[in-house]
Amino acid sequence: MHSSHGRPHVGGDGHARPAEHHEGAEPTLNEASGTAGYADPWYDALASGWGEATGAGTPSPSVPAARDEEREARASAAADVYLEVQRSAAFREVRSRYRRFVVPAVIGFFLWYVAYVVMATAAPGLMARPVVGAVNVAMVAGLGQFLTTFLLTWAYARHARLRRDRAALELRWDTQELTRGVRGGAL
Repeated sequence: MHSSHGRPHVGGDGHARPAEHHEGAEPTLNEASGTAGYADPWYDALASGWGEATGAGTPSPSVPAARDEEREARASAAADVYLEVQRSAAFREVRSRYRRFVVPAVIGFFLWYVAYVVMATAAPGLMARPVVGAVNVAMVAGLGQFLTTFLLTWAYARHARLRRDRAALELRWDTQELTRGVRGGAL
């Protein structure tokens, strides 16, 4: 069966099913097929009808604003706090320490990965050279990729713990105190 707009009623399994009579639903005739269908409010309601006149020509009530002016002012002040923190010397130092580790580490790891791929395609003879028994240079280099991934992760965590975490935590506390003061003590 089809709905009042000719679309089939589809169940959760994706197969078209006959329309069932639901309490309050009025059967209508489908003009195209002459079969009985039901007025489906999900299909029949016009999304463009929102805010238009309701029934007797009276406009529908307007939707209240999501925020009032006071709340917007507090949000703007809180945003200013974050911008102030972002411009601070402590924040710039934390970001600088982060970049001084991450940029060289990413470049080094990327070059190591590209070298492995290039060697595997450009020098298959070298990569096939046995090292110990059935283990060849390509296998050692491939396992080296995994090893360097774990070493880089360990080095990053150590660097963060020793050089950035304490300063970042202090910045977080300072920021929370400043925003708490802006919002009037309530979060």
